[in-house]
Amino acid sequence: MNFCWAAAYSSYKVIALPTGSIVTLRFGLAAIPLLLAWPWLPGPAPRGRDLSISCLMGLILFVIGQRLQVYGNQIGTAGNSAVLIALEPLATSLGAAIFLREHIGPRRLAGFALGMFGVALLNGIGRPDFHWTRLAASLIFVSSFACEAAYSVLGKPIIMRASVMKMLAISLMVGTLANLLIDGPETVAAAKVLNLKAWALLAMLGIVCTAIGYTVWFMVIRDCPISVAVLTIFAQSIFGVALAAFWAGEKLHWEQLLGTVTIIGGLVVGLSRQIRKD
Repeated sequence: MNFCWAAAYSSYKVIALPTGSIVTLRFGLAAIPLLLAWPWLPGPAPRGRDLSISCLMGLILFVIGQRLQVYGNQIGTAGNSAVLIALEPLATSLGAAIFLREHIGPRRLAGFALGMFGVALLNGIGRPDFHWTRLAASLIFVSSFACEAAYSVLGKPIIMRASVMKMLAISLMVGTLANLLIDGPETVAAAKVLNLKAWALLAMLGIVCTAIGYTVWFMVIRDCPISVAVLTIFAQSIFGVALAAFWAGEKLHWEQLLGTVTIIGGLVVGLSRQIRKD
């Protein structure tokens, strides 16, 4: 799934629609199959307070968070987005530690440190031709991580009592309705002139990366600490660089190989058996 999520940043560049239209179409396409399959989705739907939180989650992530992420990617570069995504595990783990009281052991901290160092190598820090991308684009993209973290932290208690897919369907429906209120006419106009390639990419982003991807994500964090699952997000930086080289024709350098090995080492350490103090 991290490979598919890494492809999203380059896909946004290829689709080349305004931010609001991309967000509305992607998550609208994700909501449709889940709502159509609602009678056959397993488990009970969120009720009461869980239902209200599920609706709020849709507004936080699928309206605010994704608009920040797509806009930051559009005014920046896809490669830079793939590197910046490595900051998300830190934000999400911090939220899980504060609100869910999850333990973050020394090996997991070492895994985070190795992952961040590997991302720095992937980005070519220390090379003569290295340069920082525009700060505004990076800050906008990074600000979306608070919304991603909130979605996982708020959603985990709900899925212990209700269906993962029904919670996701409700969040997507509320988010799509809000997006249509904001950008409905512009999105309809943009959709009329989209070519087949753009529709295929949007379908991939909506169905594979969102409907399937978020379902898998919540099934994983239901059975393991969030701070463990988010370590795998470091792999997006590896996949993102590879996709940029293959899809956008960007040149590779030896630091990327070293960074890849370092990130894999961080995953091995971070996902190993943790040391806890009695």
